[in-house]
Amino acid sequence: MGTYTVKEGEIERRWWLVDADGATLGRLSTRIASALRGKHKVAFTDHLDVGDAVVVVNASKVRVTGKKLQQKQYVRHSGYPGGFRTESLARLLERRPEEVIRRAVRGMLPRNRLGEKMFRKLHVYAGPEHPHAAQRPEPMPASAKERATA
Repeated sequence: MGTYTVKEGEIERRWWLVDADGATLGRLSTRIASALRGKHKVAFTDHLDVGDAVVVVNASKVRVTGKKLQQKQYVRHSGYPGGFRTESLARLLERRPEEVIRRAVRGMLPRNRLGEKMFRKLHVYAGPEHPHAAQRPEPMPASAKERATA
C-alpha cells in the first residue's frame, strides 16, 4: 500500500465568507490562515496549495483584547536614514482596517512562494459589501471551541 498524494488537478476549491464583526483578531486570523492553507481538508499536503479562498467582511469591527489597541506597534523601515516608522494598532484600524487582518493572517502563513500564493486568495473588506457574489461564498463554519461557547 503506497502513500496517497493529491494531484494539482484533484484539488477542490471553495469560497468561504467570514464576518469579522465582534470576532477576536487572533482567533479569527488562525481560522482564516488554516482555511487558506487547506488544513481542514483530508487531502492536506504541505508542499501544495490545497486551500480555499476566503472573503472577510466587516474588518473595521474586529475586536482585540487587553491593551493591544495602544501597545501593539506595527513597524517598518524604508531603508533610508531616518526611515523607521511605527504605527499603533488603533491608528491602523481607523486608517486601514483591512490591513490589520491581512498582516495577522500573513504572519501565520509560510514565508515562501507557496505562502504568497495562499495569501493571494485572501480578500478583506472594511464594510459588509464585497464584489465576490459570483463565486457564491458560503459562511465559514465556526470552530469547535467557538460552537461550544456560543
